[in-house]
Amino acid sequence: MKRAFPILGVLTAILLSYALYQALVVAPTDAMQGEVYRIIYYHVPSAWTAMLMFFINFIASIQYLTRSDPKTDRIASIGAIMVGLVLFVIPFFVKLPEGMRASAVGTTGLLIAGIYFLIRKLFSHADTDILAVVSAEVGVVFCTIVLVTGPIWARPVWGIWWTWDTRLTSTLILWLIYVSYLMLRRFSSSGQTASLAAALAVFGALDMPLVYFSIWFFRTQHPQPVLGGGGQIDPRMLHVWLLNFFAFLCFAFLVCWSRYRLEKLQREVNEAHAFESLKDAPRSAR
Repeated sequence: MKRAFPILGVLTAILLSYALYQALVVAPTDAMQGEVYRIIYYHVPSAWTAMLMFFINFIASIQYLTRSDPKTDRIASIGAIMVGLVLFVIPFFVKLPEGMRASAVGTTGLLIAGIYFLIRKLFSHADTDILAVVSAEVGVVFCTIVLVTGPIWARPVWGIWWTWDTRLTSTLILWLIYVSYLMLRRFSSSGQTASLAAALAVFGALDMPLVYFSIWFFRTQHPQPVLGGGGQIDPRMLHVWLLNFFAFLCFAFLVCWSRYRLEKLQREVNEAHAFESLKDAPRSAR
């Protein structure tokens, strides 16, 4: 796996460069917004990547809180299955908001259950805490990009840098929650820090549905979605959008991989130092 990292790093760099070329040169200019529209090729994929990272943090945090007890772990697993099934069948019985595709809702349900059990299979109970920290860090970085690129696009298009509508405000709150999560992990020395942080992450994840669904259920300044049935988009623009999203995902994966290995090694070193201190304690007492 260590040999694969530099190879994947080079491939990701090439992919990011190609995606940049596609976004700035190949993609057509928007007829109404002009060249400033091109920042959306980074704003939207960054938002998708940040939400995915926060969702992984949410799942890892739940598993860290529940897997220490077999009964709670079983309940959580059943809950993941039920959530997936409910989202899969909802489109058959409930009328969805205009612009929301039934296939997207059903796929999301299957994805939730799939990610839950994939993490459960690949990571031990202790390692889920490492995964939660790493995914939160990367998610905050991409969410910061969202909050920076959004106003840069909004100023020439809306005439304002910021407005306190539901989508923008809930995104800022989401960023603040996960910054608080990272500050808690960084500065707290309590033995319960991991559990407290996991509880905060679960609480913070409740804001994610509000961020996502706000443009369907509230009148917002933010544009309505053009994907998922909410509008029309030039196929060439969609191609560049998805290409940049894939490139960002690859980059996020590499950063998470590197950061995960570093965090795991750091904890092993800390445990070794703690063990040595316990061994030396009786000698010091004598």
